[in-house]
Amino acid sequence: MRLLLVCLGGAIGSGARYLTALWAASAMGPAFPFGTLIVNLLGSFLIAFIMHIGSATEILSPELRVMLTTGVMGGFTTYSTFNYETTGYFRDGAWMIGMLNVGVTVIGCLAAGLAGLALARLLFGR
Repeated sequence: MRLLLVCLGGAIGSGARYLTALWAASAMGPAFPFGTLIVNLLGSFLIAFIMHIGSATEILSPELRVMLTTGVMGGFTTYSTFNYETTGYFRDGAWMIGMLNVGVTVIGCLAAGLAGLALARLLFGR
């Protein structure tokens, strides 16, 4: 049942991300990825908000919490999960691990993206 809820939430989040990107491009133009920025900022805010409510109150059932976080927020932006995990390290006083996570994630993802692009160009040309 949880898997179905996560899948349903993921569809909702993905649709919301797509609509946000369309709106941002039409409202603010394509010169900067405003849609991505909005999604990442809003997703980071919402996952922290939802997780706090889910862990500090009885308002959200575990099923609804996983649907909203892993499903909706996961479909909306995976950056929100990265943000929540990293701020968790900071909240726990594990600053070095948190900073390591930031550095490895940002540099590692950029390197992985460049490697994927290089391999695609090698295999399939420009």
